[in-house]
Amino acid sequence: MKNKVNRSIKKLILLLLLCTGFIFPLTSQTTGLQNDEGTTSQNADGTVQQPFIQFNLREPQTNNEISFSVQVLLGLTLISLAPSLLILCTCFLRISIVLDFIKRALSLQQVPPTQVLNGIALIMTIFIMWPIFTTIYDNAFKPLSDGSITIETAYKEAEKPIRLFMYNQMQKNTSSIELCMSMARLDKPETLADVPTHVLLAAFILHELTRAFQIGFLLYIPFIIIDMVVSSILMSMGMIMLPPIQISMPFKLMLFVLVNGWDLIIGQLFSSFVV
Repeated sequence: MKNKVNRSIKKLILLLLLCTGFIFPLTSQTTGLQNDEGTTSQNADGTVQQPFIQFNLREPQTNNEISFSVQVLLGLTLISLAPSLLILCTCFLRISIVLDFIKRALSLQQVPPTQVLNGIALIMTIFIMWPIFTTIYDNAFKPLSDGSITIETAYKEAEKPIRLFMYNQMQKNTSSIELCMSMARLDKPETLADVPTHVLLAAFILHELTRAFQIGFLLYIPFIIIDMVVSSILMSMGMIMLPPIQISMPFKLMLFVLVNGWDLIIGQLFSSFVV
């Protein structure tokens, strides 16, 4: 048995040697491959040439190179923070929270999916914020691309409509602004210009969370009443083991469809924003 194993191993080694003997002479006799730019090539002696990429780090020669490097770094940072800014500086936060409250109030687990709700919130955000985006494009982006203004001026022009939008939502209730100003140890503001942007953004987030939870509470009331009625009926009939959610969910859906719930919710959300 041992001799058979040794013979098998010897045959396998011999086969490998024969294969390598056939392969390497063939590759070494090849005179060359396609030698275009960016492709590998092979010389007559069998050596392969590979393209080499090198990154050099050197000290900046002028102040323009320093400012350009800083602008590139700030641009990459802005691109990475763009989704967060879109969520926090616009009406996306309130709409997404309200839609999630509706899903939970209807006792729906998987329908509609979270991606669908976020897509609806994104489309509604673009629809509501379109005049502001148009103003930013006309006053900041287009003049900057034409070279008529600097990047600092473009930033200030783009910041104005966003600040005005956030302040308009809190104009009737400025408690969030006062709270954030006190936490930042700043004096009580008299006008919008006295509120820094980072303070205004923090106050806007708090206000939107509060407003979204208020709307969610009002949306829960009719559906809670349906749950209470169904639960009391099942208890009186002695059906303790039957989950009330399975019975109340069709009645919730029927009520939501009869009152044209989606139109009411989207319409009220649109009218709740001051643009």
